[in-house]
Amino acid sequence: MDTALLLLADSRLPAGGHAHSGGLEPAVSAGAVRDVAGLAAFLRGRLATSGLVAASLAAAACAHAARDEADGGADGAGWVVLDAEADARTPSPAQRAASRAQGRSLLRAARSTWPHPALAALPGDAHHPVVLGAATAAARGTPRDAASITAYGAVTGPASAAVRLLGLDPLSVHRALADLARAVDAVADEAAAHATGPWRDLPAASAPVLDLYAELHIRADLRLFES
Repeated sequence: MDTALLLLADSRLPAGGHAHSGGLEPAVSAGAVRDVAGLAAFLRGRLATSGLVAASLAAAACAHAARDEADGGADGAGWVVLDAEADARTPSPAQRAASRAQGRSLLRAARSTWPHPALAALPGDAHHPVVLGAATAAARGTPRDAASITAYGAVTGPASAAVRLLGLDPLSVHRALADLARAVDAVADEAAAHATGPWRDLPAASAPVLDLYAELHIRADLRLFES
């Protein structure tokens, strides 16, 4: 993978990712995740549902940005439609707000780092995976790269949050992530296969418990993470 794409996948990218736990904090509060084994199960479920959806949207966004560049323009109307597809696959209002907040932060960072017509054409409050896909294209990545970075982030973000929330052994957490590597690759492959198809046919796997957790979390009096 090119260095530019490694920068995009790096958790140190100034895009606000450290402020989000991907639903892990409310899962911890509910007692659903207490240890590394519980974390591994949570990550596997998140990857197969919201992770797949996000990776597919990112792959589609990357392909759309590449087509726009090849055509010598920027399809602003197309971005609105793709963003609406992301909205339709995010039933929780709290999750929609979190995705758009992360999208805004990432868009600012990407526009500063990789100037590109697609990034200029994106709505300022586009969903995070849509921005990530466009940013991947701007960094000269492929739809498969966009899917891989997104799927990777779907598990590494909550895993990092788990160390802070539960005081888990970082070595054990990274072993759990290593055990998920093949699953992450499989999700990225599946997502990339949808990159050039009709957007209405993008995966729409649901995770109702994560939706409920998000709504409970936004109403919590005390929380370490925004989501």
